Amino acid sequence: MKKLLATASVVFMLVFSLQAQVTIKPGVGVNFTNVSGGSFDDLKGNPGFQFGGSVAFGEKFYFEPGVFYQTESVEVTSANNPFPVTDGNFKGFRVPVAVGLEVLGDADSFAGLRIFGGASGFFVTSVSNEFLSEDDYASPKWGVFAGAGVDIAIFYVDLSYQWSLTNITTDVADVELGKSNGLFLTAGLRF
Repeated sequence: MKKLLATASVVFMLVFSLQAQVTIKPGVGVNFTNVSGGSFDDLKGNPGFQFGGSVAFGEKFYFEPGVFYQTESVEVTSANNPFPVTDGNFKGFRVPVAVGLEVLGDADSFAGLRIFGGASGFFVTSVSNEFLSEDDYASPKWGVFAGAGVDIAIFYVDLSYQWSLTNITTDVADVELGKSNGLFLTAGLRF
Protein backbone atom coordinates (compact mmCIF):
# COMPACT_ATOMS: atom_id res chain seq x y z
CA MET A 1 0.00 0.00 0.00
CA LYS A 2 2.90 2.37 0.78
CA LYS A 3 4.43 1.70 -2.65
CA LEU A 4 1.13 2.45 -4.35
CA LEU A 5 0.72 5.68 -2.37
CA ALA A 6 4.34 6.73 -3.10
CA THR A 7 3.95 5.96 -6.82
CA ALA A 8 0.67 7.88 -7.00
CA SER A 9 2.29 10.85 -5.24
CA VAL A 10 5.24 10.89 -7.65
CA VAL A 11 2.94 10.64 -10.68
CA PHE A 12 0.74 13.45 -9.30
CA MET A 13 3.76 15.71 -8.74
CA LEU A 14 5.14 15.01 -12.23
CA VAL A 15 1.78 15.73 -13.88
CA PHE A 16 1.38 18.92 -11.82
CA SER A 17 4.91 20.14 -12.64
CA LEU A 18 4.55 19.33 -16.37
CA GLN A 19 1.20 21.09 -16.49
CA ALA A 20 2.83 24.29 -15.25
CA GLN A 21 5.42 24.02 -18.04
CA VAL A 22 3.10 23.45 -21.03
CA THR A 23 2.47 26.21 -23.59
CA ILE A 24 -0.16 25.70 -26.30
CA LYS A 25 0.62 27.66 -29.51
CA PRO A 26 -1.96 27.84 -32.32
CA GLY A 27 -0.68 29.79 -35.32
CA VAL A 28 -0.95 30.76 -38.99
CA GLY A 29 1.71 31.82 -41.43
CA VAL A 30 3.28 31.94 -44.84
CA ASN A 31 6.09 29.92 -46.37
CA PHE A 32 8.40 30.78 -49.24
CA THR A 33 9.97 27.78 -50.95
CA ASN A 34 12.99 27.62 -53.21
CA VAL A 35 13.52 24.63 -55.49
CA SER A 36 17.10 23.53 -56.20
CA GLY A 37 19.14 20.59 -57.46
CA GLY A 38 16.68 19.19 -60.00
CA SER A 39 16.67 18.60 -63.77
CA PHE A 40 15.31 22.08 -64.47
CA ASP A 41 16.96 25.48 -64.32
CA ASP A 42 13.66 27.32 -64.64
CA LEU A 43 11.69 26.10 -61.63
CA LYS A 44 10.84 28.40 -58.78
CA GLY A 45 8.83 28.06 -55.62
CA ASN A 46 5.73 30.12 -54.93
CA PRO A 47 4.49 31.41 -51.58
CA GLY A 48 2.21 29.10 -49.62
CA PHE A 49 0.50 29.15 -46.26
CA GLN A 50 0.21 27.04 -43.15
CA PHE A 51 -2.03 26.87 -40.11
CA GLY A 52 -2.06 24.59 -37.11
CA GLY A 53 -0.39 24.52 -33.75
CA SER A 54 2.23 23.15 -31.44
CA VAL A 55 2.71 22.40 -27.77
CA ALA A 56 5.89 23.44 -25.97
CA PHE A 57 7.02 21.45 -22.92
CA GLY A 58 9.52 23.12 -20.60
CA GLU A 59 10.65 26.53 -19.41
CA LYS A 60 14.21 27.60 -20.33
CA PHE A 61 14.89 24.52 -22.46
CA TYR A 62 11.86 23.18 -24.26
CA PHE A 63 10.63 20.44 -26.57
CA GLU A 64 7.94 21.43 -29.10
CA PRO A 65 6.07 19.03 -31.41
CA GLY A 66 3.45 20.44 -33.77
CA VAL A 67 1.11 19.78 -36.71
CA PHE A 68 0.43 22.30 -39.50
CA TYR A 69 -1.69 22.04 -42.65
CA GLN A 70 0.51 23.46 -45.41
CA THR A 71 0.43 24.32 -49.12
CA GLU A 72 3.50 24.48 -51.39
CA SER A 73 3.85 25.02 -55.11
CA VAL A 74 6.46 25.13 -57.86
CA GLU A 75 6.15 26.67 -61.29
CA VAL A 76 7.99 26.50 -64.60
CA THR A 77 9.25 30.01 -65.39
CA SER A 78 10.32 29.39 -69.01
CA ALA A 79 8.19 28.41 -71.97
CA ASN A 80 11.26 26.82 -73.63
CA ASN A 81 11.43 23.94 -71.16
CA PRO A 82 11.91 20.64 -73.09
CA PHE A 83 9.84 18.63 -70.58
CA PRO A 84 6.02 18.90 -70.46
CA VAL A 85 5.84 19.77 -66.76
CA THR A 86 3.20 22.19 -65.57
CA ASP A 87 2.91 24.02 -62.28
CA GLY A 88 2.77 21.71 -59.30
CA ASN A 89 0.74 22.44 -56.18
CA PHE A 90 0.81 20.10 -53.24
CA LYS A 91 -0.91 20.18 -49.89
CA GLY A 92 -0.43 18.19 -46.76
CA PHE A 93 0.54 18.11 -43.12
CA ARG A 94 3.91 19.29 -41.84
CA VAL A 95 4.91 17.74 -38.53
CA PRO A 96 7.82 19.68 -36.99
CA VAL A 97 9.56 18.54 -33.81
CA ALA A 98 11.77 21.24 -32.29
CA VAL A 99 14.04 21.67 -29.32
CA GLY A 100 14.72 25.19 -28.17
CA LEU A 101 16.27 27.55 -25.69
CA GLU A 102 14.77 30.71 -24.20
CA VAL A 103 17.65 33.17 -24.69
CA LEU A 104 15.85 36.08 -23.01
CA GLY A 105 13.03 35.42 -20.55
CA ASP A 106 11.25 32.11 -20.17
CA ALA A 107 7.87 30.58 -21.02
CA ASP A 108 6.15 32.65 -18.30
CA SER A 109 7.83 36.01 -19.10
CA PHE A 110 5.96 38.95 -20.67
CA ALA A 111 8.56 39.12 -23.47
CA GLY A 112 11.22 36.74 -24.63
CA LEU A 113 13.55 35.65 -27.39
CA ARG A 114 13.96 32.00 -28.37
CA ILE A 115 16.19 29.98 -30.69
CA PHE A 116 15.22 26.52 -31.86
CA GLY A 117 15.95 23.75 -34.32
CA GLY A 118 14.70 20.33 -35.23
CA ALA A 119 13.37 18.03 -37.91
CA SER A 120 10.09 17.73 -39.76
CA GLY A 121 8.13 15.51 -42.09
CA PHE A 122 5.73 16.78 -44.77
CA PHE A 123 2.99 14.25 -45.53
CA VAL A 124 1.41 14.99 -48.93
CA THR A 125 -2.40 14.63 -49.01
CA SER A 126 -3.20 16.10 -52.46
CA VAL A 127 -1.39 17.12 -55.64
CA SER A 128 -2.51 19.35 -58.50
CA ASN A 129 -0.36 18.69 -61.56
CA GLU A 130 -1.23 17.71 -65.15
CA PHE A 131 1.88 15.61 -65.81
CA LEU A 132 2.86 13.98 -62.51
CA SER A 133 0.56 11.96 -60.25
CA GLU A 134 0.38 11.97 -56.47
CA ASP A 135 2.40 8.75 -56.40
CA ASP A 136 5.33 10.56 -58.07
CA TYR A 137 5.75 12.94 -55.11
CA ALA A 138 7.79 11.96 -52.07
CA SER A 139 5.69 11.56 -48.95
CA PRO A 140 6.88 12.13 -46.37
CA LYS A 141 9.42 14.75 -47.35
CA TRP A 142 11.99 15.04 -44.55
CA GLY A 143 13.78 18.20 -43.53
CA VAL A 144 15.77 19.92 -40.79
CA PHE A 145 15.22 23.50 -39.67
CA ALA A 146 16.56 26.27 -37.45
CA GLY A 147 15.03 29.53 -36.39
CA ALA A 148 14.24 32.17 -33.81
CA GLY A 149 11.09 33.39 -32.15
CA VAL A 150 9.86 36.42 -30.26
CA ASP A 151 7.20 36.30 -27.54
CA ILE A 152 5.27 39.38 -26.38
CA ALA A 153 2.48 38.81 -23.86
CA ILE A 154 0.23 36.10 -25.35
CA PHE A 155 1.55 36.55 -28.92
CA TYR A 156 4.48 34.90 -30.69
CA VAL A 157 6.24 35.19 -34.05
CA ASP A 158 8.55 32.45 -35.30
CA LEU A 159 10.89 32.67 -38.29
CA SER A 160 12.65 29.51 -39.44
CA TYR A 161 14.48 28.11 -42.45
CA GLN A 162 14.15 24.48 -43.50
CA TRP A 163 16.63 22.46 -45.55
CA SER A 164 15.02 19.54 -47.36
CA LEU A 165 16.61 16.12 -47.00
CA THR A 166 14.26 14.50 -49.53
CA ASN A 167 13.64 15.28 -53.20
CA ILE A 168 10.17 16.48 -54.20
CA THR A 169 9.64 13.59 -56.63
CA THR A 170 10.51 9.90 -56.43
CA ASP A 171 11.69 7.55 -59.18
CA VAL A 172 10.50 9.61 -62.13
CA ALA A 173 12.60 8.94 -65.23
CA ASP A 174 14.13 12.14 -66.67
CA VAL A 175 12.02 14.43 -64.44
CA GLU A 176 13.65 15.40 -61.17
CA LEU A 177 12.24 18.49 -59.49
CA GLY A 178 14.96 18.64 -56.82
CA LYS A 179 14.57 19.73 -53.22
CA SER A 180 12.34 22.45 -51.79
CA ASN A 181 14.01 24.49 -49.08
CA GLY A 182 11.87 27.09 -47.43
CA LEU A 183 11.46 30.07 -45.15
CA PHE A 184 8.57 29.84 -42.66
CA LEU A 185 6.99 32.80 -40.87
CA THR A 186 4.37 31.84 -38.29
CA ALA A 187 2.46 34.04 -35.85
CA GLY A 188 -0.09 33.13 -33.24
CA LEU A 189 -1.11 32.96 -29.61
CA ARG A 190 0.52 31.21 -26.67
CA PHE A 191 -1.29 30.15 -23.56
